[in-house]
Amino acid sequence: MGNRRRVAERRKTSPAMLGGMIAVVVGGAGLGVYALYDGGAAAEDGKHGSSAHKTVKTGPLSATEVRTTAERFLTAWQQGKVTRAAAATDKSSAAASLLTGYTKDAHLKDVTVTVGARTGAKVPFRVKCTVSYKGMSRPLAYDSTLTVVRRASDGKPLVDWHASVVHPDLEDGDRLVTGESGTPPVKALDRDGGEVTAARFPSLGTVLDGLREKFGKVAGGKAGVELRVVRGKASAKAKLSDKTLLELSKGTPGTVKTTLDPAFQAAAEKQVSKRARASVVVMRPSTGEILAVANTDHGFNAAFQGSLAPGSTMKIVTSTMLFEKDLVHPDDSHPCPKTYKLAGWTFHNDDDSEIKKGTFKLAFGASCNNAFINFAPKLSNSDLTKEAQQVYGLGMNNWAIGVPTFDGSVPVQSGAQMGASLIGQGGVRMNPLNMASVSSTVETGVFHQPYLVSPTVDQRTVAKASRTMSSKTQAELKEVMQYTATYGTAAKAMAGLGPNYGAKTGSAEVDGQKKPNGWFTAYRGDLAAAGVVQAGGHGGDTAGPIVAALLKMGG
Repeated sequence: MGNRRRVAERRKTSPAMLGGMIAVVVGGAGLGVYALYDGGAAAEDGKHGSSAHKTVKTGPLSATEVRTTAERFLTAWQQGKVTRAAAATDKSSAAASLLTGYTKDAHLKDVTVTVGARTGAKVPFRVKCTVSYKGMSRPLAYDSTLTVVRRASDGKPLVDWHASVVHPDLEDGDRLVTGESGTPPVKALDRDGGEVTAARFPSLGTVLDGLREKFGKVAGGKAGVELRVVRGKASAKAKLSDKTLLELSKGTPGTVKTTLDPAFQAAAEKQVSKRARASVVVMRPSTGEILAVANTDHGFNAAFQGSLAPGSTMKIVTSTMLFEKDLVHPDDSHPCPKTYKLAGWTFHNDDDSEIKKGTFKLAFGASCNNAFINFAPKLSNSDLTKEAQQVYGLGMNNWAIGVPTFDGSVPVQSGAQMGASLIGQGGVRMNPLNMASVSSTVETGVFHQPYLVSPTVDQRTVAKASRTMSSKTQAELKEVMQYTATYGTAAKAMAGLGPNYGAKTGSAEVDGQKKPNGWFTAYRGDLAAAGVVQAGGHGGDTAGPIVAALLKMGG
C-alpha cells in the first residue's frame, strides 16, 4: 500500500451499515427533532404511486424533500440495507459497491448518525461507529455532508452521490480497508535529528504520507493494523497517497532523515498562516536541499504538487531563452506597447501601462507583458519548451525528491497561446517548488534537482538538465533579477536584503477568480524561495512578504 497520514479520532472516520435505530437531530427551518426509522420515506413514495401520468417536478427542493431524502438514505445505511440506501442516491451502483465494502472490507459496525442544521439542499451529519478487526476494537467519529438534488428525468429528489458522503477523505473510486498495512510507518527526522511530525508542523502531513509510501519498506520498519483510505485510479493519477485514518495496533517505524531545517520549517508554517491559500518552498541552490515546505491548506501539498499558471515569474525562463538567442540583452532599448496583437488576440499590460522608451531590463523590472510577447514572431513553437527542459529541468516528469511532485509543464503551443506562455499563462503550469528551483538555477548557473531525502538513502537517480546556461547568460539574468529586487516590482518586499539577491514577481489570471494568483520567487546568497497566494492579488504584495521573511533568515 502507499503511505498514509494518521488522523486524530475526533476528526473524520469511516462508518458501517449494521442494523439498529439511529437518533437524528435536525436543525434548520421547519425541521426540528425527529427519529429516523424505516418506512418514512416509503410512505411518502406511495402517495403518488397511483398516478397514471406523473408530472415531472422541477424547481428548487423543498425542506420536506431534503429532509425525507436524507432520512431515507441515512436510515437505510444505518440499518445495513445497502440496496435501499443506494436507491436513495443518483448513482445507485457506485453507492452500493462502496457501502458494501464498508462492512466487508472496513469492518465497521454500530453506526449512529446525528444530523446538523440543514443549509438549503445540504445536510451535515456526524457519524460514530466502531472498527472491529481480529479481536481489536476502536471507536471512531467523523463529520460529513450530503446534498440532495432533483433528478432531471423524473424530478425525484435523491442524494447526490460521491464517496465523500460517507467519509470526507474519500474521493470517487477510493475505498476503506481495515487490515495489516502494506507499508510500515516511518519516523522522519529533520536535518538536526529532531522528529518531524504533523502535530509539530501541520503542513507536513502529506509529506509524511509520501515518505512512508517511498521509504516504508526500505527503512527497517514493521507494518501495523490500521483503517486506511485505499486510493482508486483517479486519486492515484492525481498523486494522492493512501491515508491512515486509525491505527488498531502500531507498527514499528523505520527512520528516514530529511533535509528539512526546523527553524525554516517553523517560520514557513507561520508565514503561510497569515494568508488564505498560501504555499511556499525554501531550498539551498548549491545542493538542491529542500529546507522548508508549507501550505495554508494542510490537505493538499500545493507547494510540491500544485499545477498553476506561474504568471510573470515565468519571464525568468523566457528571458534566458531571449538572451541565449541573442534577441535582446538587459541594456538594449526595447519598447513595451500598451497593447499587442498576436494571432487574433490583443494582449494588454497590467493596468494598461506602457514603456515607450526604455531598456529590456526596465521592462523586466516593471513586469511589462508586451515586451516579451512581441518576440513571439521570432520564435518557434517549441523554443520555450526546450529552454525549460534543457536548462531548468522542468516538464520532464523525472524529479525524484523523495515524495510525489509535479515537475512543471511547458507544452509546445502555437499562435496566441505560445505568446501567452512567454508570460507564464497559456498552458504553462508550475508550483512553488518548481519556481524556487528556477531561482536556484539562476543563482548557481546550474540546475540541481531539489530533494527532501538524500539520494544516497535509496540510490535513486536524480534528474539532470541536458545543458548549462553560459556564464554570460547567468550574469544577465542576475542583472535583471537584481534590478527587479532593487527598483522594480519586488523592491518593497526585498528591501534591505541586498546586494547578492534577485527576485521576480508574478500575477496569474484565473477564470472565475476576482483576484489573480500572486507569485514571488527570489534568491539571496545560498538560499532560494518561491511562494504563491491563490486569489491573493499582485505577487509583490502577497507572496512577496512570505518569501522575503524566509530569505532574511539566511543572515
